[in-house]
Amino acid sequence: MALGLALLRSRLSLRQVLSCPSLVRQAYHGESSGDSGKDLIEIPLPPWEDRQNESLEMKRARLVYESRKRGMLENCILLSLFAKEYLNTMSEKQLSLYDHLINEPSNDWDIYNWATGLKPAPEVFDNEVLDMLKEFVKNKNMEQRLWQPDLEYLLEQKS
Repeated sequence: MALGLALLRSRLSLRQVLSCPSLVRQAYHGESSGDSGKDLIEIPLPPWEDRQNESLEMKRARLVYESRKRGMLENCILLSLFAKEYLNTMSEKQLSLYDHLINEPSNDWDIYNWATGLKPAPEVFDNEVLDMLKEFVKNKNMEQRLWQPDLEYLLEQKS
């Protein structure tokens, strides 16, 4: 189903995608550990673009949502807690870096591996926000991080 939705969004047929390898390599797709990838079909993703004319309030709200709705539970928990802790104090530049970090890589495992230090991040993502995330992942206060935070904290900040 996701394949069909992606094809509809890109307005390309599966035949067009499979017959044109240049369509497949438009964005960062992660690293492979020796896998030939012959059985892998990658859907072309539109290149990530910073959203123009988006208010800071709207950007923060979108990033809260995107931090919570990830492709894997580990990142849902990690990024939603990180967002709760830091999004409201981030500068406009930091918000853009965070947006880029969580939205350009097409593989959530890459984000997880960079944040936990299992793999080095590509230079384009290795910045102050990733450093903040790496520090957050260390969990120096030994908090229980078993689920995403409730959203009530957003209401408390507005009062």
